Amino acid sequence: MSDNNSLFAENELQEDWKKEWQDMPEFVQDKLEPYCAMIVRFRCEEDLQNFAKLIEQNLNNKTKSIWYPKLDVQKLVNTRYIIPKKNEK
Repeated sequence: MSDNNSLFAENELQEDWKKEWQDMPEFVQDKLEPYCAMIVRFRCEEDLQNFAKLIEQNLNNKTKSIWYPKLDVQKLVNTRYIIPKKNEK
């Protein structure tokens, strides 16, 4: 056993993940950067709400940033990728 108090030898762990991840699709996360960012100031709540109606988004005095047009945020927590076995198509 190794000196790092692990239940498994280092080479066992390395080989185990390689078997599990074989033929998995590559994951690429594109970083979404704005084309332009600006600060918009409102004199009162009424001005803020008029602007919110114009851009069709919900805004309040705690809103720190938005995307225009509104960015659709995908909830992918329940999404899974299933790879068919090699003999299935």
